Amino acid sequence: MLMQGSGREARIHYMAGTFRLLSDGDHVRCAATGVPIPLDQLRYWSVARQEPYVDAAASLIAEERARKA
Repeated sequence: MLMQGSGREARIHYMAGTFRLLSDGDHVRCAATGVPIPLDQLRYWSVARQEPYVDAAASLIAEERARKA
């Protein structure tokens, strides 16, 4: 069960198709936009970069940035 209402940012290990909580919290911050993402709405992340994204557009932005680096 996901922790809700704690107001703290969670630490997460991202895996293919799932993720594992490393520390309790109710949200993470999008790596591309900084927008908070409630854990129950987290659908996009990079396993290779261990980063969460608020939506597909933010994921694409991060992918393009990574290719330029």
